[in-house]
Amino acid sequence: MMDPQPHLLIVDDDERIRGLLQKFLIRNGFLVSAARDAAHARRILAGLDFDMIVLDVMMPGEDGVSLTKSIRETSSTPIMLLTAKGETEDRIAGLEAGADDYLSKPFEPKELLLRINAILRRVPDEGDVDTTPKFLNLGPIRYDIERGEMWQGDDLVRLTATESQLLKIFSATPGEPISRAKLVEDLGRDRGQAQERAVDVQITRLRRKIETDPKQPRYLQTVRGAGYMLAPD
Repeated sequence: MMDPQPHLLIVDDDERIRGLLQKFLIRNGFLVSAARDAAHARRILAGLDFDMIVLDVMMPGEDGVSLTKSIRETSSTPIMLLTAKGETEDRIAGLEAGADDYLSKPFEPKELLLRINAILRRVPDEGDVDTTPKFLNLGPIRYDIERGEMWQGDDLVRLTATESQLLKIFSATPGEPISRAKLVEDLGRDRGQAQERAVDVQITRLRRKIETDPKQPRYLQTVRGAGYMLAPD
């Protein structure tokens, strides 16, 4: 039985870009819906579930960062932001709002395709469940390694695809520091300071979900000169 085609939502106010991306992604095996702005996207999202959202930052009306933050209140659907070249603050704000990755305009469609596939591979498979799960205890937080789920008491803590992948990477070698460059590599991203900075932002977001005091982290520690380390109880 063939796997269902991933369904993407493209949100961009530029009709030409929207149309080109839609045609390109359909040719590469995706189902694609498109929205012309945030309000249009909200109406579509109210009635449909998507495997991923590709979202332009600069749009008239509500911008992409604001929409990302709103989506994250109720959904962990992966989000890829499209940003104008040089808009570093917008990229960081987007990651802090909950985006999984960003791509600067102009970009090669093939690079977008690679990024989309990399993110979709990081989404936990809900059907891949072991009957003997292993856990890491992080104070009041319990992380189920097999399921890729994080719990606080009886409440499931919502994780983005990137946050889930980071926890999977750290839980493979608890108590051992992992460099920022290695994290970038394991996340399937291009090397460089910009992507290492993006990892820093994702770590900050993850600490807010794990730590009692994110500014004085106990469990997701910074190891000077070596990177980051998960230190469970």
